[in-house]
Amino acid sequence: MQPAHDHQEEAHHRMPAAWGVMGLYHGQGFADQVSEGARLLGVSAEQVRNDPLTNILAAAALLDAQIRRDHPLAGNPRALKGQALTPEAIRPALARYAGYSASPLAGGEVDSFARNSFAFDVLLAQDRGVDDRGIKVPERAIAWEQAFDARQLVTMRAPMVRLDVAADRIEIDGFAVDPVTETLTWQGSASPATDAGIASTDYGPAIWNPAHSSNYTASRSTAVSAVTVHTTQGSYAGSISWFQNSTSNVSAHYVIRSSDGQVTQMVRDAHTAWHVRNQNSYTLGIEHEGWVNNSSWYTDAMYTASAALVRNFCAKFSAISCASAYKGAASSGLVELASSVKIKGHQHFPGQSHTDPGINWNWSKYYNLINPGSGGGTTPPSGSTTYLDRFESTVGRFNTSPSYSGSTTGIATTSTATRDCTTRKNGSCSLRVLLKDNTATTANWSVRLLSGGGSPASNASLSRSSGKIGFWVWTGGSGMSVRVGIDDSDGTERSNARSIPANSWTYVSWSLADAAQWSAWSGGNGAITAASVTLDAIWLERANTAYDVNVYIDDVQIVY
Repeated sequence: MQPAHDHQEEAHHRMPAAWGVMGLYHGQGFADQVSEGARLLGVSAEQVRNDPLTNILAAAALLDAQIRRDHPLAGNPRALKGQALTPEAIRPALARYAGYSASPLAGGEVDSFARNSFAFDVLLAQDRGVDDRGIKVPERAIAWEQAFDARQLVTMRAPMVRLDVAADRIEIDGFAVDPVTETLTWQGSASPATDAGIASTDYGPAIWNPAHSSNYTASRSTAVSAVTVHTTQGSYAGSISWFQNSTSNVSAHYVIRSSDGQVTQMVRDAHTAWHVRNQNSYTLGIEHEGWVNNSSWYTDAMYTASAALVRNFCAKFSAISCASAYKGAASSGLVELASSVKIKGHQHFPGQSHTDPGINWNWSKYYNLINPGSGGGTTPPSGSTTYLDRFESTVGRFNTSPSYSGSTTGIATTSTATRDCTTRKNGSCSLRVLLKDNTATTANWSVRLLSGGGSPASNASLSRSSGKIGFWVWTGGSGMSVRVGIDDSDGTERSNARSIPANSWTYVSWSLADAAQWSAWSGGNGAITAASVTLDAIWLERANTAYDVNVYIDDVQIVY
């Protein structure tokens, strides 16, 4: 959850602001969790809003009250006979706790969807674990079939959800849950992972029925010709609930979840959502879950899902060209861009007061995903692939500790590199690099993780011509960047650094033949010139921190 309300940017689309570290609502269209928490603790609402400890205790009291509704003996360990409640067992209590309407029993299917989305995100955080910004929560596998019934689980995990608010129902077609892998499988005629599989009227199998006429206009006065990129300044579930609130007078066409890129359509493309003031008539609005001041919400899954949606727009609306997307630097303020830039942020349109998606949105990455032929992106380049290390049975050539190289700075000798089979991108295992701070120094971390001990003779030969060296990487902490070192005929060259978002798998690669992507390191000349070279190391870099940071690496490869 984000910092206290008085440190947040203005509430986006007038959505009720959350107070304190636990993000408690104080009415304004949602439940008054602040006042109820104050009542349960016997303190003032002001203390709940402004004192972090009291805010945490109020949230605990609110959740405890909901848990006791289902489990009256929850506060009596002796009565429970030592059998503690599991996270799965409190899913209904989490859903009621969410605070999206004045009464946890109010509303119908759509309100239930928003509440269950909140519960899903809480349990997903436990399932994946958290290691970010000094907050560390160990992984705890969730038995999803015990938390949700089959229909709920499919709906929560589906990459596209159809909400029919007028009829108060949720429909989802063509999906099933694999009982072994606990993942969704497509049962339709095409894969949902491709544009062809999701291209239909609007986006996906949905035919949207308008909801709450006070929140949008059921027509267009101008042809669609632009896309607005938003950040919710709140949760995915909360935004869905707010757009269904008849008093909000705001909406967007789509909302995308951070954790897995799930897309929810809220307003038909042919209708005018109210999201960008006097520019509503010709724009399509996409809300991305998160906060502008925390880059970790902008996950690879969300970027990928959003880019696929925009590519659908480009194919559907002749006035929107994917090549016209903004690809410049991110900014924290209002920066009006020319009308010829068709895909841009809320902050880039004239007459606005909101600065989302802000300084942490990666416009270059987004452009490359929207225009996959332009280079870059988060998927491996096509071509013939040779895997250097996949870590399925051993650590491969990465058999020395992160601190082994004399070039490594900032980390302790207790840092480790081990094979791990709990977190991986492909296959069964990956390389887990656990970085621990060297308390004897304040130096920034610069880790030369050697391949083959740094010896060219111990590494596979790579052809410079058309070769692209790359790998998948996941980090549990923000502020991490990676690069690679290549042993060339005249020394060692290092690639440009690539920033890595927290808590999502990202594919990074560098062209061996592109001199602009390399600089001299040890005896090198800043370009790879030999016809045959070898991988020297993967470099991991970040500012000094006292906290442990986990980095996972998978499928180190060369693509020709």
